[in-house]
Amino acid sequence: MTVDVIVSVFIIVAMIGFFVLSLRKAALFARMQIHARLDLYPMPREGAGRAAYGGSYMEEPEWWTKPRQLDEVNEVKDILKEMLFIKKLYVNQRTLWVGSFAMHMGFYVLFGWSILLLVSVFWRPDFFVAGTWIVGAVGFALGVSGTLLLLVRRVTDRVLVKYTTPLEYVNLMLLLTVLLTGAYVWMFEASPFVVAEKVLTLQADGLPPIIAIHLVLLGFAFLYIPLSKMSHYVGKFFAFHKVLWDNDPNLPGSDVERRFRQAAAQPAQTSWSASKSAQPSSETSKG
Repeated sequence: MTVDVIVSVFIIVAMIGFFVLSLRKAALFARMQIHARLDLYPMPREGAGRAAYGGSYMEEPEWWTKPRQLDEVNEVKDILKEMLFIKKLYVNQRTLWVGSFAMHMGFYVLFGWSILLLVSVFWRPDFFVAGTWIVGAVGFALGVSGTLLLLVRRVTDRVLVKYTTPLEYVNLMLLLTVLLTGAYVWMFEASPFVVAEKVLTLQADGLPPIIAIHLVLLGFAFLYIPLSKMSHYVGKFFAFHKVLWDNDPNLPGSDVERRFRQAAAQPAQTSWSASKSAQPSSETSKG
């Protein structure tokens, strides 16, 4: 088995691993204990028009005796605004939003481009090839420009510098390296259609070394992203749907009560790292 074939197997396994690890993280979130409820209004899931002004079902007299009115369509729309367009960042930090939106949208477009490349292995009419080229060009342009903007912003902004950890620089550099090597391969080394076909059919013999380097970096990113803080694409749904917007009433016999009882019955799993507690002294009791 040649190095090129090994790299081909690795990138295929990595792509599958990305989805498996993402689903695993979603399952972990779904099985977590009930959260510390926030009930932050307005909630887009509130029906009867109450979402528009931040109202609640508790406005109704004897609300506990009446069926809930939920607007699930409006909730999905609001989640999509956040996941696709990063709405809250746009409202609160628009200058940071520009680079973040460009980077995220670039990855969304490139994800679609990857699917088109997979389809092209089996079906490749001229109009499909032309459309795929356009999608790829837009994805790389958005991804590279957005990642560069975020990197420059974190290096030059005096406030962000204080809160940016070394790992966040590593994450951005990894994404930028994958994007730049991919763009270089596409423009100067080989057609992405040819590479996709050779990789998926495990016939990738004699590919230039830069292509192998790009595929290894891409495969590593596929496996790393679901395990890192960049996996917020999984957690965002739970953060909104299961924490910020979860205002189900804690009524006797309800599922909410059952989950609270289960959480209270489980001992804490985190050990106490502070020093042994001491009796309050006269100094500490003065307040």
